[in-house]
Amino acid sequence: MIDADVPSERGHIEALSDGTSGVFVTGTGTEVGKTVVAAAIAHTLSNDGKRVAVFKPAVTGLDDFSVDGPQSEQIGRFEAHRPDHVVLREAAGSTQSDDEIAAYRYGPPMSPHLAADLAGEEIKPARLLDAASVAAADSDALVCEGVGGLLVPLAVDYLVRDFAADLGLPLVIAAPPGLGTINHTLLTLEAARSAGLEVAAVVLTPWPEKPGQTEESSRETIAVLGKVEVETLPRLDLSSPSSWPRLALPPGRPAPSHRG
Repeated sequence: MIDADVPSERGHIEALSDGTSGVFVTGTGTEVGKTVVAAAIAHTLSNDGKRVAVFKPAVTGLDDFSVDGPQSEQIGRFEAHRPDHVVLREAAGSTQSDDEIAAYRYGPPMSPHLAADLAGEEIKPARLLDAASVAAADSDALVCEGVGGLLVPLAVDYLVRDFAADLGLPLVIAAPPGLGTINHTLLTLEAARSAGLEVAAVVLTPWPEKPGQTEESSRETIAVLGKVEVETLPRLDLSSPSSWPRLALPPGRPAPSHRG
């Protein structure tokens, strides 16, 4: 169990306060459960009667998905055979179009800056910020999922961390619970805080039904050394959102307003 006296920057993940707010979900790397954590937060808010907008600066790897393909009955590492932006939209009950959720979408599974270069374009920070502002304009909450980790380049001179800083939303960090996560999570916390980003919580996922010594120690050690609240999220059946546990958005700064 986490020591109740361990300080955290924003406390437990709690219900959204009145007014439009938001959260930025990042991770310790790729394939660590960011989409599922973001989807669980968005679904919780939607169930609470909030109008939820979702956003992702770029989606890559679309070549790995069949168009409107069925979700897998055996979901491994939270892969649902649906692109991230589709999972987020369904979780939030949103009517946003693909372009409104992720204006930059590419087929190859690679870093966004490289995928964009191969497509003959460049990801523009101003376009991302305007699109995020539009997404937030008619919603009570904006749930934004990053790409990979904080230091992944969206453009050669513009990292995911830069985008998170420009949005000014509190971070939730998704991390796996197994061996190696202490180092990866503490490095992510350091990268976030060195840029002045607020960290609301770390979410370890998929949390096993019967966690072992390694998982419990990782949870406690990250909480103590990282001075952060650590939550857990079990493996989810992405085909059955009604079975998901609550994972509510922390009270935070207002989401960005439309700059148009």
